Amino acid sequence: MTFITYKLRYLILFAVLFLTACQKPMIEIEQGISDFSALGLIPIPAAIEEDEHGFPMYKETYIKTSDTTAFMLHMAQFTAEKIFQHSGLALEINPVNPRGTAIELEITPTEETEVKTTEHNMDPNTTGESYKISVGKSILKIASAQPSGLFRGIQTLRQLIPNQAATIKNMPVWEIPGGTIEDAPNYAFRGAMLDVARHFFTIQEVKRYIDLLAYYKINILHLHLTDDQGWRIEIKKWPKLTEVGGEKEVGGGTGGFYTQAQYKDLVAYANKHFITIIPEVDMPGHTNAASVAYPFLNGNGKTPELYTGTEVGFSTWDANNEKVYDFVTDVVNEISAMSPGPYFHLGGDESHVTKKPDYIKFVNRVSEIVKQAGKTPIGWDEIVTADTDSTAIAQFWASEKNAAIAVQKGMKVILSPAKKAYLDMQYKEDSPYGLHWAGYVPVDTAYIWTPETYAKGVPSELILGIEAPLWSETISNSDEIEYLAFPRLPGYAELAWSSPEKRDWNEYKGRLALQSLFFDRNKVNYYPSEKIDWVSPPLAPKTIGKD
Repeated sequence: MTFITYKLRYLILFAVLFLTACQKPMIEIEQGISDFSALGLIPIPAAIEEDEHGFPMYKETYIKTSDTTAFMLHMAQFTAEKIFQHSGLALEINPVNPRGTAIELEITPTEETEVKTTEHNMDPNTTGESYKISVGKSILKIASAQPSGLFRGIQTLRQLIPNQAATIKNMPVWEIPGGTIEDAPNYAFRGAMLDVARHFFTIQEVKRYIDLLAYYKINILHLHLTDDQGWRIEIKKWPKLTEVGGEKEVGGGTGGFYTQAQYKDLVAYANKHFITIIPEVDMPGHTNAASVAYPFLNGNGKTPELYTGTEVGFSTWDANNEKVYDFVTDVVNEISAMSPGPYFHLGGDESHVTKKPDYIKFVNRVSEIVKQAGKTPIGWDEIVTADTDSTAIAQFWASEKNAAIAVQKGMKVILSPAKKAYLDMQYKEDSPYGLHWAGYVPVDTAYIWTPETYAKGVPSELILGIEAPLWSETISNSDEIEYLAFPRLPGYAELAWSSPEKRDWNEYKGRLALQSLFFDRNKVNYYPSEKIDWVSPPLAPKTIGKD
């Protein structure tokens, strides 16, 4: 799709000013944008019904909430903040004397806001994220049965606002196309992973990533908190983990860690964006940093040195030492107490020097420790070779054989195939960041695959969802995170949210081209793939109507 230089494809039949003693002008536009595709919605909604009129948003527009609970007022403030950032309009919330058009936010647990499940939308949890947007001449209503659905609808509203205003009667007006959007996610689990262990990222950098994830309706942030190069989360019973194990990072630079107060703040920030943080402590391999701090963990009687390289598979913990399991219990319990989500990721990948019987014993024991902490264990696909059962979740990243074993055990599967979904894979040979051990992953390769059928023998009902991991061997700041994540991450968001029949590369790449407007406005350091006809620089303002 080529962007039509953002010509506003509508005729204004009339712009009427209603004046009363207590009311300022209200703008009414009879016929407006009739093509939502001009705005490039990602993920594409489940159902769109267009209307010929448009909703004008201007300085007298206000936000109305269905109640005045703390949550609804927070949602209204969030909406107002995002609209101000986009347009400069400072919209009032629940004014005493409303004067213009209204953006209404409603929690209405009725059939009107419930989107029916589809063949692939099998998880009942996804219905809580359904929402409906009704765009009329004077009222734009976002309604959902659940808070999470309302929040997802607000993200769609953000994308419905044109990049620039038109002008009516010398007044800037952002016209939102008229019609109805009904939407619900394909998968309940729509994730991204950030490795904060190889290189450490500050709380501010992670929050910045959360902001961008939320915009595309991602609802999971998996934090890889520990690895050979660093331990990044404070454990009060074992302080040397961060005092010693958190000192360095890849390349020998200064590392860092999150205090428990900082981690709680991060979890709370994610929760406000309806994103669940999944903590990962990778074990029994990828554990060198912890063993430097507490040498008894590795069982060989030696104290290893801090490691700042990028090799894998050389570290392990002693599966036959009860003190190791006491240590693991303390770690799991402290982190779980700060993590309100249902999951705890125990890693389990690339334990090349762990003897097979020891690996099985270790994964079995740690899975039970995780369950006793009240969490559902997740592990990389290698964990299926232990005595795991259907109460655990396997994250498929490399081995189709392991995926098949997971199916035999009735385990749910998260899809993160490295050849398709690893954000740290280079776009092409000369990409300055990333690796290519799983191949190059340009933006079209990242999008053109079908999660529902990708892993042979894994039935749709066992697919929990999709996660796009970003390993940090080659990146160390927000700009570099964004270079690898964007523009690929919006595609993963669509693969997870939108139904298969809605997904088409040739159509999608036109919508993706429009995302450059959002990227530029929010200073996102995206990779400008030559496969996309980006809309840049932003077009000049358009003026419609005359005095």
